[in-house]
Amino acid sequence: YPAKIRVAIPEGISFDKAKSFAISKEVWIKRSLNKLKLRTIIPLSKNPIDLEYSKSYLSKRIEGLSDKHGFKYNKVTIKKQKTRWGSCSEYNNISLNLKLIRLPSNLIDYVILHELVHTLVKNHSPLFWRSLDKYVGNARSLNKELKNYILF
Repeated sequence: YPAKIRVAIPEGISFDKAKSFAISKEVWIKRSLNKLKLRTIIPLSKNPIDLEYSKSYLSKRIEGLSDKHGFKYNKVTIKKQKTRWGSCSEYNNISLNLKLIRLPSNLIDYVILHELVHTLVKNHSPLFWRSLDKYVGNARSLNKELKNYILF
């Protein structure tokens, strides 16, 4: 795919300020684009997602994994997102991307457990990765595998 970038500008930020910021990050952007070129990109299916099934499956999966491992979260939201597979707020609200349903089951569980571990460790410190390893065994390798899938 062609190397392109998209800059999302938050409301209240001028185009000139956003452009200046993007230019200041030119080296990082080029390095990131080069990393993407070296990856094996696995396209996700473009077929429509069965919303009811997907939301039900992902809701049951997070509930099952949290019960199995003793995690507590506030609420879960499942929706289409453009840039993230999942997130966990400071209040332990977890958001999962509906497109997770298109990933292999081991990566679905990895993303869910990644977010559940964030209910305990709110960053990506070495403690976070050690904690996640207790549940998935090979967190860094699964994280690397997940990066082969691009959200479009």
